[in-house]
Amino acid sequence: MAKTAVTAERVGKLYRLGNTQDTLARTLADALMRSARGKDRKAQELWALDDVSFEVAEGEVIGIIGRNGAGKSTLLKLLSRLTEPTRGRITVEGKVGSLLEIGTGFHPELTGRDNIYLNGTILGMSRADVSRRFDEIVEFAEIDRFLDTPVKRYSSGMYVRLAFAVAAHLESEILIVDEVLAVGDVAFQRKCLGRMGQVANEGRTVLFVSHNLAAIKSLCTRALLLQDGKLVADGPVEDTVTRYLDLTWPLSSDGTVAESAARIGTGDAFLRQVRITDDSGKHIERVFLGQPFRVTCLYEVRKRLTDVVLEVGISTPDGIRLATALSSDGGGPLMQLEPGMHEITAELDLALLPHPQYVVDVAMHLLSGLTVDWVERAVQFAALNVAERGADTYPWHTVRGYVRPKARWFAPAPVRK
Repeated sequence: MAKTAVTAERVGKLYRLGNTQDTLARTLADALMRSARGKDRKAQELWALDDVSFEVAEGEVIGIIGRNGAGKSTLLKLLSRLTEPTRGRITVEGKVGSLLEIGTGFHPELTGRDNIYLNGTILGMSRADVSRRFDEIVEFAEIDRFLDTPVKRYSSGMYVRLAFAVAAHLESEILIVDEVLAVGDVAFQRKCLGRMGQVANEGRTVLFVSHNLAAIKSLCTRALLLQDGKLVADGPVEDTVTRYLDLTWPLSSDGTVAESAARIGTGDAFLRQVRITDDSGKHIERVFLGQPFRVTCLYEVRKRLTDVVLEVGISTPDGIRLATALSSDGGGPLMQLEPGMHEITAELDLALLPHPQYVVDVAMHLLSGLTVDWVERAVQFAALNVAERGADTYPWHTVRGYVRPKARWFAPAPVRK
């Protein structure tokens, strides 16, 4: 039976909103003010984590998922011993290497070289042990030219590259990584995920927070789902990711976008409804094999917008983008929108392979790059393995992948030796 590396027993973490430091003077002043106003102190309290319990076996790779504010980063801080729980108990067996907020564990006045040795010392390694890993760390971080520069002068990308390299290459038995990988470019993120896979294959324990569900599913066999500070799911990664998607982005059957939908943008326009239709405008929930379909978006525009570009993306439920269509593709005209309600339609000819659910992401941008409104998982539809007229003769359910490309095939030609 595998040894337990991490145990959390009924853990809670309380924050008092608006309080900067619990000095005696502030505590007395707060008490007097509350008495004078007759307000309950509980109204100023937030349980970032509440009654969270789980165990992690040695060598497990655990994904931790949830919306912003769910308590993920707070949990990692507790596991990294950067702060203490308000109640409950956390037990960690082994040396911990953690990458949380940018700068955690680094001294800004020290050089990159000195910080590598400092972190090794914190982990209980000798200078000789760190020196054996030194070149590997520097090569991974790609900061050799700036090795003797104080890290306070590093860009955020350089900082996070070095921080990850140190955490992943020094002799920690437990690696804890927060979503700071989002700071790096795509190539660096891929490099980090590859290194995390190597760490997992070495039998070390990994706890990984990310909004990249594809990475979570690729690296992890189990996931924890936090919502409003509570652990609401703990199980196989596929099941937990599905639960997260159901809780986070409930999909409307008629395409109405909920007021509570997760969205980003300037707020100058709001997506109100998305419908999937056939070429006659009839609402459909299933797309036949090879059938073109339309995505019709209803927008409430609140101010005059010029040089507008609409984006429609087709994704898998766990966020893997399969196709993107932009209204500006092929020299398409830029849109000019006056305040009011506007309906915008895109027709897509995309040969999707059978899948019970695809989701549509819709965004409105300005040509300058500014995002006006972006809604993920605005509506869903299914793709079938039969043609609209007459059954398809090939068992497409046995084909792997998502997209069936339009290909031109040539008749076989004999080859003479």
